[in-house]
Amino acid sequence: MSLAQAIPRMTFDEFVVWAEAQPEGRYELIDGEVVVSPSEGGRHNLVKIAAFDALREAARLAKFPGTVFTDGMTVRIDGRRGREPDAAVTLTPVADLDALSLVDPLIVVEVVSPNSVRDDTGAKLIDYFMVPSIRHYLIVRSLDKAVIHHERADGGDIRTSIWRGGEIRLDPPGLVLNIDSILAAG
Repeated sequence: MSLAQAIPRMTFDEFVVWAEAQPEGRYELIDGEVVVSPSEGGRHNLVKIAAFDALREAARLAKFPGTVFTDGMTVRIDGRRGREPDAAVTLTPVADLDALSLVDPLIVVEVVSPNSVRDDTGAKLIDYFMVPSIRHYLIVRSLDKAVIHHERADGGDIRTSIWRGGEIRLDPPGLVLNIDSILAAG
C-alpha cells in the first residue's frame, strides 16, 4: 500500500499536525496529498549544510535579524500545499521555535539531486513564488558547479541568473552570499 493510499487527503494545517506526530522522515504536501521526500546522499547533505552555513554567515555579517534554517521547516504555499526547502531564511526572527512551518520565508534553497531535478526546477519554482514574502529561490546544482538564482523584483517580475562562483547580493535583505563555499562542498 502506498503512502497516498494509507493517508487521507488533508489541508496544510492538518498536515503540519500530522507531520509533527511522525517519528521520522521528511514530507511535503502537494494538492492535499502527503509526499515522502526521498532519502538524500552524502553529497546532497554536505551541500545543504554548506548552503545553510553560507546563509548563516551572510546573515551574521549583515547583522540581519531573520532566522536561518536547514530542512525540517515547511513553507506554506496555500491551504493544500507545503514545501520543505533544504535551507531557508525568514524575514523576521521566529517567534515560535517549536513551529514546523515558516511564517515569512524570504529566501529558500533547494539542492538538486538526480531524483529531484524536475521538481526543484519546475513545480517548486512556481510554488515558492506563490508565497508573497519569498524574494529569492536558489537552486544549487552541485554536479554542474552552479547556483541558479531566481529573484522576485520589486515589480513582481522573476529574474534569473546563474552563478559559478563569487559572491551574490540577495537584496532584500542585503545579504552577501559566498557561492564558492557552497559549491566547494559538492
